[in-house]
Amino acid sequence: MSVLNGNGASESRRREIAAFLRSRRERISPEQVGLPSSRRRRTPGLRREEVAQLAGVGVTWYTWLEQGRDINASPQVLDAIARTLQFDAHEHAHLFTLAGLPTITTIADECDALCPTARLLIEQLEPYPASVLNARFDLLAFNRVYASFFDDLETMPLEDRNCLWLAFTDPLWREVMVDWDESVGRMVAEYRAAMAEHIDDPAWQGFVDRLHRASPEFTTFWDRHDVVRMENNTQRAMHPTVGLLRLNYTNLWLDHGPRARIVAFTPADEQTTERLQTLYRPL
Repeated sequence: MSVLNGNGASESRRREIAAFLRSRRERISPEQVGLPSSRRRRTPGLRREEVAQLAGVGVTWYTWLEQGRDINASPQVLDAIARTLQFDAHEHAHLFTLAGLPTITTIADECDALCPTARLLIEQLEPYPASVLNARFDLLAFNRVYASFFDDLETMPLEDRNCLWLAFTDPLWREVMVDWDESVGRMVAEYRAAMAEHIDDPAWQGFVDRLHRASPEFTTFWDRHDVVRMENNTQRAMHPTVGLLRLNYTNLWLDHGPRARIVAFTPADEQTTERLQTLYRPL
C-alpha cells in the first residue's frame, strides 16, 4: 500500500506529488496525447479531467491527488498516470519514490539508460566474452564473442534475456553450462540474497513466480533457501564451435541501477586463450 495515507511526514510527500503532477500536466499539450487543440484554453497543458479520462481514473479522485489530499494511490493507478503524462524513466521512478512505492523499471528502460561507455568497454574486451547484467540477472548488453555461444540471443525478446531464466528453460544454455548444477545453484542463491533488498518489489517476486511455473528444478533449488553474495569465480563452458573453455569471470560494478555490472570472462588456461582467439573477427 502506498504511504500517501496518514499524517506527519506523508503530508510533505503528498504536497510534493501534487506539485510534481501539476507541473508535468501543464507541460503536455493536447496534441501530444491525441486530443484536438482549442483556443478557449485559459491554462497551459492538459486539463485535470483530460488526464483522468486518459488514465482511466475518476476526475474527483485525480483532482484530490493534485490537491495533496489524504487518499490511496496504488502502483497500477500511478503507472497509468505516469504513462498518460508521458513520463520518462527518471520521472516515473521519482513519482514512485515520492509515493513510497517500489520503482518499476522495465528491462528496455535499463538497456536504454545503459551508459554508452559500458557498451564500448565490453566491445573492447573482445576476444573475451563480456556482458552487462543487473542484480536480477537481466542481460542488458553483450559483445559478439559472448553472443557466439548462443545462436538466437540477438533476436530473443528482452523479457527472456535473463541468465537465470535461460539456464532453467533453454536446453542450449544447459549445454553451454558444463557444471550446470553447481552454476545454477550459485545463481539462485545470489538472486535470493539480492532479493532481500527488493522483497516488496513486484518485478522480483513476479520473476520468481514465473520460474516456479516454468521449471520444477528451479523450485527445488529455491526451496533450499541458500544465499551467497556475488563473487568472482571460475567456470567451464562448452562453446558450439571451439569446444571446452575454462573461464575466469570478474564482476565490475557500474554506477547504474539496479546494481548493474560488467561480467568479463578471461581465459583460465592457455588452451582457452588460443580457442578464444579463433572467435575474434575484427570489424
